[in-house]
Amino acid sequence: MGKPKIFLFDLDGTLLRDDKTISESTLKILSRCKECGYLIGVSTSRGEQNCLGFLREIKPDILISSGGALVRVNGTMIRCVSFSPQETKSFIEAARKLCGRDCEITVDTLDAHYWNYKTDPKEQDKSWGDSVYTDFTDFKQEALKICVEIPDPALAQKLCGHFSELDSQRFSDGDWYKFTKSGITKEKAVLAACEACHADVSEIAAFGDDYADIGMLKLCGIGVAMGNAIQEVKDIADDITLSNEEDGVAAYLERWII
Repeated sequence: MGKPKIFLFDLDGTLLRDDKTISESTLKILSRCKECGYLIGVSTSRGEQNCLGFLREIKPDILISSGGALVRVNGTMIRCVSFSPQETKSFIEAARKLCGRDCEITVDTLDAHYWNYKTDPKEQDKSWGDSVYTDFTDFKQEALKICVEIPDPALAQKLCGHFSELDSQRFSDGDWYKFTKSGITKEKAVLAACEACHADVSEIAAFGDDYADIGMLKLCGIGVAMGNAIQEVKDIADDITLSNEEDGVAAYLERWII
């Protein structure tokens, strides 16, 4: 297998260490990659405004956010798929009916991240950035992604059953589920980015650690699982690097690419 032309990274558990920072060694190796002509991409479930805070020093050529609902290439939006204001309102009402009025919900819009948090998220994790508090009373905005904390998987399935055009994915590190319009996945976003870059998926090395990364790693020419990845990701990966705490991205690029 030849060397890739594009490197594509998940954020949490992959490019970010557990303290939600990118190490100096990783930043240096990514800078070297760009100097050598490689394209750098980020593919994350975080909303765009939230993840940009981590990426000022990287300036990725490709930015896939909200689980694939929003795609930019060289700063130009090439894909944006959202729930309509009425669909967003209906989904929130259904989630509260099934999971309780006090269930926690987050919504990514094009410009902000909304959350009916019980505790200020910055007190839990400063990386959350500027989440806008709302109680979602009569909330009517276009939503790229909606997340709901659902302790019972059966309720998550039941919530999905209420809507015909809906995709869901559980995060491995808690009881949160991500909901997007049907067909909105990281791998579909990768295909859209490839078309805009005039590249083939075989020319991408993708790195990830969680359920939402599986399709992306299987699609790309090289799929690399982090050492801290869940077993399901390791099982389908072409290679496994060190953990995010051990600068696994930098170690892989240093050893195999540079």
